[in-house]
Amino acid sequence: MGIINVLSKQVAELIAAGEVIERPGSVIKELVENSIDAGASSIIVEIQHGGVTLMRVTDNGTGIQREDVRHAFLRHATSKISRQDDLDSIATLGFRGEALASICAVSKVSVLTKHKDESDGTSYIMEGGEEKSLEPVGCPQGTTFVVKDLFYNVPARMKFLKKDVTESNYIANLMDRIALSHPEISFTFIRDGKQVMKTAGNGKLDTTIYQVFGREFSAGLIPASYQFQGVRMSGYVSKPVSANRASRNMQMFFVNGRYVKTKTAAAALEQAYSGCILSGKFPACVLNLELNCSELDVNVHPAKLEIRFTNEKPIYDCVYHGVRSAITSYDTRRQETIPPAVVPTKPELLAKPSDSGVQMPLQEEEPALFIPPVSHFVPVQESPKAEEPLSIPTVDLSEHIRESEHFQITPQEEIDFLSQVTEPKPKKEIPFRYIGEAFRAYIILEYGDDRIMLIDKHAAHERLLYEQLKEKNPAAAPQMLLEPVTVTLDKEEYRVVMDNKELLLKAGFDVDSFGSGTVLIRSAPLLLEKLDITEAFLEIAGYLQTHRKIILSEKMEWIYQNTACRAAVKAGNVNKPEELMQLAMMLEENPDVKYCPHGRPVYFLMSKQDIEKNFKRI
Repeated sequence: MGIINVLSKQVAELIAAGEVIERPGSVIKELVENSIDAGASSIIVEIQHGGVTLMRVTDNGTGIQREDVRHAFLRHATSKISRQDDLDSIATLGFRGEALASICAVSKVSVLTKHKDESDGTSYIMEGGEEKSLEPVGCPQGTTFVVKDLFYNVPARMKFLKKDVTESNYIANLMDRIALSHPEISFTFIRDGKQVMKTAGNGKLDTTIYQVFGREFSAGLIPASYQFQGVRMSGYVSKPVSANRASRNMQMFFVNGRYVKTKTAAAALEQAYSGCILSGKFPACVLNLELNCSELDVNVHPAKLEIRFTNEKPIYDCVYHGVRSAITSYDTRRQETIPPAVVPTKPELLAKPSDSGVQMPLQEEEPALFIPPVSHFVPVQESPKAEEPLSIPTVDLSEHIRESEHFQITPQEEIDFLSQVTEPKPKKEIPFRYIGEAFRAYIILEYGDDRIMLIDKHAAHERLLYEQLKEKNPAAAPQMLLEPVTVTLDKEEYRVVMDNKELLLKAGFDVDSFGSGTVLIRSAPLLLEKLDITEAFLEIAGYLQTHRKIILSEKMEWIYQNTACRAAVKAGNVNKPEELMQLAMMLEENPDVKYCPHGRPVYFLMSKQDIEKNFKRI
């Protein structure tokens, strides 16, 4: 007896479904792409419990004719292609004819549809690939798919699904990208009964970016467009000063309206920022490439996320030159006002483009209020001259007076108290002579008659701040911000930040959710400047996402290191001699500080004898 079996239709369909439907997000992607191909101008997506229990996609597209409803659920049945030559000019998002067959094989599906040319609609119900009912109903033009109990008949697949919040975030990310790829369509996303995203569908990409990612992200973009050898690029890229993402998560490329992952375009983007961005940082972008369908192959990946170009050089050159032109022409000296975080809900609320090229709502300017941190250095104070009388300051004693009405402070007690608060403290003895600073990076000190010390000012200050953070020094305490700092995150970064709110609070960051991937930072370590708060937090979010399994103590250690590095004085900064002397004194008072948190030495000593040897004096 032979050992090769011909699989039954049911088993074969379950196996085939596994190639197309990996998770709830796969279902949403296929159904929404079908709605787009159907010419819909409005698409509503609703999910519950990460999409496992319920997914509903409603559109106002062309609809499906009743005689085609059954055919739509057959494998390899499609309206997009009919012959071999059509594969060379695929302009639709879906074309394989596998989506609906795969979805109904692993779930309970009902569809309500009405074609534009028919007087009434059709209701069709299937469970596990088996038809349950087909009947006429009254309904508006368009199609509504309801998918319930995904993988109910394939428990082996069910156990590989992530937590509901993870699956929901995956779908949220997907909806963001689809909305950006088709700004002419109004998208609504409802998650567990709460509307979390809605776009105007007015055809303006800048408006859609604002409504998807919010004010902070959209205000950090500039328009970019270019055309080269049949390739046309359009969209938005980070301003040079805003290109500070900790990862590539906010780089979004679209080819002919399809979200794709393309190493060619990504490499061109990052090369265009060469010399304009710090090492280890990444720019963000929302860029659409348009080219002839015959110049690319979209049929190389089951989920159609990857494509193949006939010639990659025009793609690279178009992106590189387009982005480079945009960022080199941007004037970083201009002061731009960011409008308040009010998301427009009606097209008529949208104003003309701002200086950044991003559509913003008409609102009055909002003052940018922020409490600046106390200086990290305390300048050395000169002792008052002997001939000058010592001024006695006015001191409020109310907080020192007891609440009892019978208590009275005597004149002598008041004199004693004032003498304590005004008594000049003895000047600390300085064990070195300050020589100067080399290369705006290294402090030069002379110790005694036989040694010279070179101090790396950034490494020294970084380690001192790191120790303050670990010891909860008041100088490193968190400060409440008069105006919260808004930071836009990738959906996965957003989730991991919300999961680590207590950890972040211990590190000085009080974080609240602002919805749809945006967080508000209400307090931050006093050591950080406003710009550093955003950049430091982006790095922390990226770290938490990629190091989820690291124990809490190691995460806290990294956050302290990152915060200290951000807050420390940088090589190249211009500092007064008094500030550098104060830093040297702080180092003198902390003899255990020998290495920065990353392990680099803070200082090294040179003896007079070593110097004289080099000059052949001995």
